[in-house]
Amino acid sequence: MGFTSWLDGLAPDIAAISLSTLLIALYYVVLQLKTRKNPTYSIHGVNELARRLWVINVMNNPGKDVMAVQTLRNFMMGASLMASTAALLIIGTLTLSGQVENLARTWHVLNIAGSHAAELWIIKVLALLLVFIIAFFAFAMAVRLSNHVVFMINVPDQDAHHPLAPEAIASRLNRAGKLFAVGMRTFFFAIPLVFWLFGPAFLLIATIGLIVTLYNIDRSPSA
Repeated sequence: MGFTSWLDGLAPDIAAISLSTLLIALYYVVLQLKTRKNPTYSIHGVNELARRLWVINVMNNPGKDVMAVQTLRNFMMGASLMASTAALLIIGTLTLSGQVENLARTWHVLNIAGSHAAELWIIKVLALLLVFIIAFFAFAMAVRLSNHVVFMINVPDQDAHHPLAPEAIASRLNRAGKLFAVGMRTFFFAIPLVFWLFGPAFLLIATIGLIVTLYNIDRSPSA
């Protein structure tokens, strides 16, 4: 009976996280459908096209090698900074997990409908920790791939083998760009999870706000 009542107490939080996940999934399904019809509908599609054309232009014009290296260096510095930020957030979240009893009481003051169980608090913190770990991995991989591109992009087009052809290198750079975008998205997804610490109602409100924000920043200016 104790376990049943404890599980019933989790119902609002389970419903909130399920609905939040469903809303975000539906948003990306709609975005994917629109992008299939028009690849430049999304700013991500525009960025991929720009990176591909940039690589082709640089490799066809050897005089731009210095500019290319500087541009890639700036990209790697940005990804390195975000990876360091994710590492700090991981440490902060681990520190947070060690104060379950105190924070579960104070942070749940506004939690009207949700559960106040310390076990649920641990689940929330673990979800937040997982998000930051994914972000760190994505940014670290973005640095790795762009570091490879630094060497590849200086190979003249006429001397390049198939793996070093402009299209192949552009594809590798776009993979780095996608991983950077994944890292940023996981940071965005952390916002509703942080609000979930205060209760399921705040999770839903933050999720709706996030989707509205993503809808405005994901569309390209011409869409």
